[in-house]
Amino acid sequence: MKSTCIITDGSVQFTKASFPGQVHVKTVPLEIQLEGKIVNEGNGVKPSGLPQYANQLLNPRVTAPSTEQFYQLFSSVGLTYDNILGIFSSNQLIPCYENAQKASISLQGRTKIILIDSLTISAGLGYLVQLAAEGISKDIPVFEVERQIRSILPSTYSILCPAGLSYLFYNGFVDHSQAVVNEMLGLFPIFAIENGKLIPLEKVKSSRNAIGFFQEFLDEFEQLSHIAFIQSALSSFQESKILRDNYQRESPTPYSEHIINLPLAALLGPRTLGMIIVESQNLRKR
Repeated sequence: MKSTCIITDGSVQFTKASFPGQVHVKTVPLEIQLEGKIVNEGNGVKPSGLPQYANQLLNPRVTAPSTEQFYQLFSSVGLTYDNILGIFSSNQLIPCYENAQKASISLQGRTKIILIDSLTISAGLGYLVQLAAEGISKDIPVFEVERQIRSILPSTYSILCPAGLSYLFYNGFVDHSQAVVNEMLGLFPIFAIENGKLIPLEKVKSSRNAIGFFQEFLDEFEQLSHIAFIQSALSSFQESKILRDNYQRESPTPYSEHIINLPLAALLGPRTLGMIIVESQNLRKR
């Protein structure tokens, strides 16, 4: 019996170096534009090489693969696999899901394509893809894998703290005056991803304050399946040490750390911190 191919996008960061079913996972790269040129980590551009704040010359943009690119990918994968399960970063942040959905319409009846908007990004997306791959490796039917992944989405929480708003401005998420004022004041805005959208939660004065906010957020939950910390590309790693030390004293939950990747750095800025947690039960502390 042919298996299922899982397709995800370049914002993904896996919480494990290897996992069951990994051979059936394909990652479609995102288009990253800096200074009007398309770049990627393979040609020497690293998140740590990006400036702290974006400007008109840098003009960072993160773009999803086009509908045509998804059509070509799905057509190629469909020659080998019976089913395609696409799990993509939040469509509100990078519209992979939307473009993939348009492409899938043209392939109806030729290949079974199931698409999921993960409503998260980075390690949150990676965690979901890993679970799906594990299910596929156990020959669980693709519809059951889809059901399991969708059931986890409401229990996946993401908070992000960029060191300024200029990257978000150039990617079209905030207006220019917001970005200028925020960076003049040296504030660190904190956002949650809710229903796939960036929702402002708080503004703090330092990365240490952001870690304190992350810890308070973490303390709201009783039972977790995973905690993922996204580390700034321009950091001494002190932030991750603080959170890790607090976590190790208080929780047996699986924990992973990730240096911010290029797509997320180009979207939010290289000094972004983040935390993604997956609740194991729909129970919150009262």
